[in-house]
Amino acid sequence: MKSDIRVCTAWKSEHARPVYTLDNTCPDCGAEAVNSVPAPFSPEDSYGEYRRSLKRRSRE
Repeated sequence: MKSDIRVCTAWKSEHARPVYTLDNTCPDCGAEAVNSVPAPFSPEDSYGEYRRSLKRRSRE
């Protein structure tokens, strides 16, 4: 799942702190805005078994 919240790619050089937006460009400097957080994924999902069993129980 991809987040709608984006962050300015040039915030370290252009701004004092990260600038977040829902648009594809930064509202302050016009630089490209990218997805702020990558989707969590791990092939070694230690809690996957529990999550799937809860999902199965909720469907019943």
